Amino acid sequence: MSRASVCHSGRMADLIAEGSVLEKLYTGTEWAEGPIWIPESRTVRWSDIPNDRILEFSPETGETRVHRDGVEYTNGRTLDLEGRVVQCSHGRRAVEREVDGTPTTLVDSFGGKRLNSPNDVVVASDGAIWFTDPPYGIDPSGREGHPGDQEYGGCFVFRFDEATGELVPVITDMEHPNGLAFSPDESVLYVSDTGMHAGPGGARHIRAYTVVEGGARHGRVFASVDPGASDGFRVDVEGRVWTSAGEALVVLSPEGDELLRLPVPETVSNVCFGGDDGRDLYLTASSSLYRIRTTTTQAARPAR
Repeated sequence: MSRASVCHSGRMADLIAEGSVLEKLYTGTEWAEGPIWIPESRTVRWSDIPNDRILEFSPETGETRVHRDGVEYTNGRTLDLEGRVVQCSHGRRAVEREVDGTPTTLVDSFGGKRLNSPNDVVVASDGAIWFTDPPYGIDPSGREGHPGDQEYGGCFVFRFDEATGELVPVITDMEHPNGLAFSPDESVLYVSDTGMHAGPGGARHIRAYTVVEGGARHGRVFASVDPGASDGFRVDVEGRVWTSAGEALVVLSPEGDELLRLPVPETVSNVCFGGDDGRDLYLTASSSLYRIRTTTTQAARPAR
C-alpha cells in the first residue's frame, strides 16, 4: 500500500478529510472498472475487464483476492433494494444479478435484438433498473468482450421493470452513454456521454435529464469534462457529482461548477463511496485501486 500526500486548499478542504492522503491499495489490473462497496462483506468489489475477472479488496486485512474469473467481462455494478449485486456483462450483452457467486441474466435483448454491451447501472427507489448500453464490449478488438454488431441500431439508456419484464429506452439522443447516477431526490438523472463527438468541439460531457414517470426527458449539458472523460461517477448527499476525469478526480457542484480537481497517477475510470461510515472514496484507475478519505457520503435512495 503506497500513499501520496494531498494538498488541501480552499474548497478542497471542505470535501477531503483533513490529513487525508491518496492511497494505492492494489495494482495489477489491465483496466479496472465498476467499483462498489458491499456492506455485508465490508469489501470493495471491482472488475479487471480485459483479464475477465472480478476482484475484492478488504480494508480490514488490506488484501485483495480474486472473487471470480471467467466472468464474461463484467463492468459497472450496483446494489438492488435487497442489497444484492446487479452488474453489467459485456460478454453476455446483459444486465445480471449475482447471488452467492452465481450470475442470473435479468435482461439481454430489446425488441428481439441483443443489447450492445451494458456498461453501468443504477437501481431506483422503486426497484427499477436503469442502465447504459454503449458498444465498447462488442468492439472488434475484443479487449473488453466479444466482437459483434449493434443489433437494435443505437446506444440507449434503458429502464427495466423487473416485476413486469418491461424494458423501455428512456434516453436515445446520446452517442455513447456511459456512467449514470440519480440526484439525491431522484428528480434528475445524470448520464455521461463518452462518444468521440459527444459535445461541442468533441468535448465529453455529462447530461442532466428530468426524471418523469417511467422515463426521462429535457436533457441538457450539465458539465463538460476536459481533458479526459466522465467515465463513471457518484452523487453525494449534497448533490455533488464525484467523477472520473482523465488522470484526475473532479467534484462538481449541483450547478455543474468544478469544486475540486485531485490529480491521480493513472487514468481514472470510476468511483464509489464505502467504508463503515461511507466516507471513504474508492477509485478504480487503469492498473490500480485507490482510496481517499472524504467529508461526505453517497446519497441514499429516497424513501417510498
